[in-house]
Amino acid sequence: MNFFKQWGRFMMMGARAHAKWELETSTRILNSRKRMMLLGFLLIPVILGGVVWADQIGASGLPELLGGKKAYSPAFYSMGIFIISILIGVGAGLITGCIGAGGGFIIAPALMSAGIKGILAVGTDLFHIFAKAIMGSVIHRKMGNVNIPLAFVFLIGAIIGATAGGLINRILYEINPVLSDAFITTIYSGMLGFLGFYALIDYLKARKSGAADAGAHGGDEGAELGNLPKKLQGVKVPPMVTFDHDLTPGGRSISWVFLVLSGALVGLAAGIMGVGGGFLTFPIFVYMLGVSSMTTVGTDIFQIVFTAGYAGISQYAVYGFIFYTLAMGMLLGSLLGVQIGAMVTKVVKGVTIRGFYAMAVLAGFVNRIFALPGKLGEMEVISISKQTGDILNTMGIWAFFIVIGCFSVWVIGTFLLNIGKLKGKEAN
Repeated sequence: MNFFKQWGRFMMMGARAHAKWELETSTRILNSRKRMMLLGFLLIPVILGGVVWADQIGASGLPELLGGKKAYSPAFYSMGIFIISILIGVGAGLITGCIGAGGGFIIAPALMSAGIKGILAVGTDLFHIFAKAIMGSVIHRKMGNVNIPLAFVFLIGAIIGATAGGLINRILYEINPVLSDAFITTIYSGMLGFLGFYALIDYLKARKSGAADAGAHGGDEGAELGNLPKKLQGVKVPPMVTFDHDLTPGGRSISWVFLVLSGALVGLAAGIMGVGGGFLTFPIFVYMLGVSSMTTVGTDIFQIVFTAGYAGISQYAVYGFIFYTLAMGMLLGSLLGVQIGAMVTKVVKGVTIRGFYAMAVLAGFVNRIFALPGKLGEMEVISISKQTGDILNTMGIWAFFIVIGCFSVWVIGTFLLNIGKLKGKEAN
């Protein structure tokens, strides 16, 4: 039980840290005329359907390394697909902004539910995160918060892990596309199930105690996981990487071994799941390695650019596993959704937000766990008729989109009904 609690807090802190990054990045892009012009420039070929050129060139002999005739996408385009991608981005953004925890967790399940193959959903999600990161977080405003040696050693492991994650997904896809979908579905089922049930228990406890809630944004950043940071920092395997000189005389230090291993774990998660790995970096740095929150935030923003960029381009884009139309639509939708969601938190009780987060994550869990039997049946791992598998999958899809849809309508409705009050708060 103690392990469940500690691991749940670990995952929740990561989700909240990633949501803060999403909100900060979104705000920077929207507040910058140059970045908005860049976004518009990137959207022009998508809106005009210009991405079709990739299919035409591929058919005339584009090297197979760049997709060629085997390119799974990005050639196909329709306005309907673009609109759906915007709606998915809005939904994820509303969850991120309103709940203060990673709405990006629902993107891959949403894309897979819409009929996109798992490997393409992962690659597209990675590219969407990279595009957002490169536009909003190339240089952290407080460069003093980015510990370059710490980030560099960490990125060595992240590149190794991302390469392994991308390789695993591609090998499984080459063996059997259904196997690839089943693998990604199983990973998401486990993560969303654990996080969702932890969030539900957390919500029920908060509601029962009636305690004043700090909201989904606040809370446990000072929590510690025992003496683990002290033990790891006590292992002197050179070279040692120093950090937090401003907080501790002489700074703290950690062996490069733990940084590379941590980076490999984050990179592996990014390569397999397509979430950028940012949700793991914060809890690993703060609660396992003992890095201060301030240094962690700057370094995390720095590493997301390179981890998501490397994984998205080298492991998916060059093999044709990115749907650029979807990626840009999701980016556009998430920018809007995050801002609306963040404003709604000013007029909604924190305990209510916790409840919605549990529902949203559990909807993603139900969606993926209901899709799994049909995929296992197709591979003849379990005995289940195709009709039964299809029924379960359809039930999971409807449950997922009904919950996310109702949540989105509630948030947008709350925003519209409280515009006057929100303007008053901003004026003050």
